[in-house]
Amino acid sequence: MGKRKKQTGQGALNNRLKLVVKSGKYCVGWNETLKALRTNKAKLILMANNTPGLRRSELEYYCMLARVPIIHYDGTNNDLGRACGKLFAGSVMSVIEAGDSDILKAIEEKRKRKRARRLGIAAAN
Repeated sequence: MGKRKKQTGQGALNNRLKLVVKSGKYCVGWNETLKALRTNKAKLILMANNTPGLRRSELEYYCMLARVPIIHYDGTNNDLGRACGKLFAGSVMSVIEAGDSDILKAIEEKRKRKRARRLGIAAAN
């Protein structure tokens, strides 16, 4: 048997989302997500790619104020709802507790690598 390849991209995100749904706490929907952001409970926000522009910019602004990372999900609101295990469309999802999933660690590592790369380029100039 060979080594198992590490998943990246949308498939890995879907698998991590399934773990969050199974073992963590989350909420789906615009109003619940804004409530979680205002009460400082949300740790991560996922937004579908067909979210209207005004809502998208409003949510990005709230996330910037709360210092919460946001992921632009590469699927429609129907796809995001199905990934959460719901039988309805949800354009926005917030992760409150990750449970057994390592989704928050993966996002933080990705942000650190991006920051280090940006600082490395800035130091070279």
